[in-house]
Amino acid sequence: MTAIVIGSMIGAGVFSLPQNMAAVASPAAVMIGWAITGLGMIFLALSFQYLSQMKPNITSGVFGYAQSGFGDFIGFCSAWGYWLSATLANVSYLVIVFSTLGMLFDSPDNIIFGVGNTATSVICASLLLWLVHALVSRGVQTAATINLITTIAKLIPLFLFILFAFIAFKWDTFVFDFSGLHFGEEHNLLDQIKGTMLVTVWVFIGIEGAVVVSSRAKHRKDIGRATILGLLIALTIYVLVTLLAMGVVKPQELAQYQNPSMATVLSHIIGPWGQLIIGIGLLVSVCGAFLSWTVLASEAPFLAAKEGMFPKRYAAQNSAGSPTKALFLTNASVQVALIFVTFFGGTYDSLLIIASEMILVPYFLVGAFTLKLAFENKNRGKLLFVGISATIYGIWLLYASGLNYLLLSSLLYLPGLYFYVKAKKENQVNIFTDKEKVIAGLLTITALSAVGILLNEPNIM
Repeated sequence: MTAIVIGSMIGAGVFSLPQNMAAVASPAAVMIGWAITGLGMIFLALSFQYLSQMKPNITSGVFGYAQSGFGDFIGFCSAWGYWLSATLANVSYLVIVFSTLGMLFDSPDNIIFGVGNTATSVICASLLLWLVHALVSRGVQTAATINLITTIAKLIPLFLFILFAFIAFKWDTFVFDFSGLHFGEEHNLLDQIKGTMLVTVWVFIGIEGAVVVSSRAKHRKDIGRATILGLLIALTIYVLVTLLAMGVVKPQELAQYQNPSMATVLSHIIGPWGQLIIGIGLLVSVCGAFLSWTVLASEAPFLAAKEGMFPKRYAAQNSAGSPTKALFLTNASVQVALIFVTFFGGTYDSLLIIASEMILVPYFLVGAFTLKLAFENKNRGKLLFVGISATIYGIWLLYASGLNYLLLSSLLYLPGLYFYVKAKKENQVNIFTDKEKVIAGLLTITALSAVGILLNEPNIM
């Protein structure tokens, strides 16, 4: 379970962290950003730990907590947002795999893979997608075992990078423009810190990996342990990779590097071998993360269907215990998205933003449910503190991501209403309570506002 948490979090994002962070923030802002994110994610992980102990009957993970605390429709919105985020994460992994192959094998006169959105890339990505589909169909345990192997393998190039970057680190380089004066007055320290938020959230998506597959855990206490341990390992790696890179290459120069920027930084230290080491590490890492997220993404509609939030057909399993209908829905959606990526020229960075935005509401609801339990149980101790802290962090993320992106994410929630209405009709119960009608109405109005934003600012994404 710890390997699933680490494997889910450490995918493609870590290999692009040096450039992603240098492009939006100075070393000072990055340090503050990591401190905020680290504390926030620790409180989120502690929320998962408390909830897994206090609500052992809830086995549907993130969205199960939202349903228990705030009703079926909010629970469905959490499940839909989580599933869509996971699905888009899988698309981004496939794009970055073939973008990396393009970095290694393309030449200016012979573009085969490009940045992962050429016809050749999409055809190869589709083959990989359905190969993993067949693997996961053999059972979650088989996929988890392979994920354990890839998780160990992906950590080797990361540790090598940290070692070489530590040796090459120069303090003068790190503090050369410590507060980011080159960004100008329009990007002060607070703006820089806000700019790091979606990047840091992206690399921590997957922290709930053990919770999502909690129904398959041998011991309930292992859920919280795996979550905390996986988080601390990933956080340590992320902080070291980011800050050490800023001490090897000046942030202004680092911001201009092509991703995966870690490869260019290591090449700066040890020569051409650096690009090869990171390239291979990235491919292993992303393939492992893709496997993990295929499991997590397919679990979302499967578990939601068992709770009556998705149509019943998605609760079907084969003899190996794999959720066949939910798995097919997930991978068919990935396939459609891959085709759109080809036609509209989508990139890893654009997919990163959308996937990160979609996960913010589910994370916020976990903190809010923890806070609600603290009030209901009249707990004025650790539970209340964790609930308040996780909720504040969730609100901060929504604020830092920006209003425009939040409005645009509502467009992606709207199609989910079809699945929710169909599930309610199958169960022959009222579709919406009075409060849920208001929420659904506000969601629709917000989505229409987002359409207006897109028409006025078509290049916002």
